[in-house]
Amino acid sequence: MSLPPAFAASALYDNLLQGALRQFLARATFETEPIPSLSSDGRLAIEPTNDPSTLSLRWFGSRHLLHVPARRPFTEHEVRLARAVGGVLAARYRAIFDPKQMLDRGDLFRGAIEDRYIGAFLDPEPNSAENRSDLVATAIEVLRVAALSSYENRSISSGVLLLEGATDPIRGHVTVGGNEYRYSQALTGIKSFYRLCDGLRTLFVVGSTGAVLDIVEVGRYATDAKLAVPCSVAYRSHALATVGTRNIGIVLSPSHEIKVFAEGTQVFSFRNARWHLLDIQAKYDLWAEAVGNRELAERLFQTALDLADSREGALFVVLRDAATSLPVLVAPGDQLDAMRNVAGDVPSRAQLMHVLRGRTAVGLDPAVLEGLARTDGATVMDSSGRLLAVGAILLHTEPPEPHSNLAVEGARTTAAMAAGRYGAVLKVSEDGLITFYDHQERIWDI
Repeated sequence: MSLPPAFAASALYDNLLQGALRQFLARATFETEPIPSLSSDGRLAIEPTNDPSTLSLRWFGSRHLLHVPARRPFTEHEVRLARAVGGVLAARYRAIFDPKQMLDRGDLFRGAIEDRYIGAFLDPEPNSAENRSDLVATAIEVLRVAALSSYENRSISSGVLLLEGATDPIRGHVTVGGNEYRYSQALTGIKSFYRLCDGLRTLFVVGSTGAVLDIVEVGRYATDAKLAVPCSVAYRSHALATVGTRNIGIVLSPSHEIKVFAEGTQVFSFRNARWHLLDIQAKYDLWAEAVGNRELAERLFQTALDLADSREGALFVVLRDAATSLPVLVAPGDQLDAMRNVAGDVPSRAQLMHVLRGRTAVGLDPAVLEGLARTDGATVMDSSGRLLAVGAILLHTEPPEPHSNLAVEGARTTAAMAAGRYGAVLKVSEDGLITFYDHQERIWDI
């Protein structure tokens, strides 16, 4: 016996909702309970709860409850993304049974549905006349196609700045003389597309109608504002170009990662074949609170972002009580204050490291700190930022249990988890992932 179309469609879209929530809110536990439903119009509702660590979504005949630890409740961006996912799926569901909507909003079914979630998140007014969510999804699709291409055996990078209006407020006098064209996949078939815009220094500028207005140096659109959270140096101008505006920057990096910038920060990243909500503001605040030294936290976070962007690994450890934990975690031969110079004509590692004694991570030039972090091993410091060890192989005071996470992780991850007993740890992987550990618990990933 075949299922009624509405019932089959609702089951399909409910599965899509669950899949999206599990992907973007992976830290949450998920449970579903049936509820009476008098309607099947596809309208999703996020129900209010008295618990900020619980998110309740009602759709069709089900209520989905998502739970996170009480000490780290749902963030504003996580709730906003849940609404965006629900909005996209509800619009698609209603369009299936309404020929007029299907005709008017056929764009809803173009491209990857995940790209639609990103567009709906970035457009706070999806039903307004100036809806740009479709434009965001189209721009992402252009860069997806570009990522599959090659140009003179070199990695391709490109990017676009989507303005909040139809005209360019900075270079409004520039016109294209009646030869307007849209930012679309057709551009990727033109070789000059990859030479004219590299995504790092230059971007296509596109108005709210989708028309390409110019090709510019991104620094021209960067404001003088201070970013609320650090951003990698290579993309700081991209973040600054979105401060105080509804501008959106979308970039395909040389490592084939798609980065999305809005509201003065990088909001999303597409890597390893899936989208990630970065939620950098909330994660940075957790890191800074654990370090207890805002200047030090900012410097280490900034360095980690730059290393991740260049796909280089590193490990930073900020000890809570250096006097007791340093001897347990770092061998005497790796401790800067315990290194002994050996007389002779051949310079020793101790002599090389002598210049770092008594120095702080904040006092070093950023490029020097970045260079030290690239050294195999961990960069260890106290809560004031004073360097205690550089390139240190961390000791594991207790062997991992046979079935514990420590027994199956890589060397850098194992060291990070072990060091998390004694302080805040920031691990940078060579695939671009940044992980924060504290009290031997993985707090977040970026």
